[in-house]
Amino acid sequence: MPKIAEIEYTPNPHAKRFVLKEPLSTGPARAYENAEQAQKDPLARELFAIAHVTEVYYVDRYLTVVQDGLTTWGELERQLAVPIRAADAATLTAALADTITPKREVQVNEADRERLVAINHLLDDRVRPALQMDGGGLEVLGLDGDKLTIHYQGACGTCPSAITGTMAGIEALLQTIEPNLEVVAV
Repeated sequence: MPKIAEIEYTPNPHAKRFVLKEPLSTGPARAYENAEQAQKDPLARELFAIAHVTEVYYVDRYLTVVQDGLTTWGELERQLAVPIRAADAATLTAALADTITPKREVQVNEADRERLVAINHLLDDRVRPALQMDGGGLEVLGLDGDKLTIHYQGACGTCPSAITGTMAGIEALLQTIEPNLEVVAV
């Protein structure tokens, strides 16, 4: 049962990141944008049962909860702590073993696959770790010519700065290897 080491603010005022003393999961991040998506995940399902929770994202020993902005964090944090502390990594792993959500198929033509590998390498090295530290992540949905389509996860999904400053920074970084690339978030 994980102990909560810290509860951190994120750049998104509607999201908090819980840093745990031990991992909740190994492998890919779990990102749920609504309760329906979380039905097979016992922890996420319990978190969504708490009023005002709108999104759940977790990977390793980091869990981010996004709320609707209609409540204060104090009471909500106390409510969230109960299922987080009760979660068991082995139980979660077993419950989710057969339900690994397949990643969305990335839309890219064969000629652009090599470009996409380079783009993802740069995102993995420089962008995704920074987003994870802020309680979120990003998924590449497609590359069509000079247009890269991404989807923010966790705290980044509803963060006001993700659509402006963060995306401009990502685009500028990627333009060091793809000068004409435009990044679009959906």
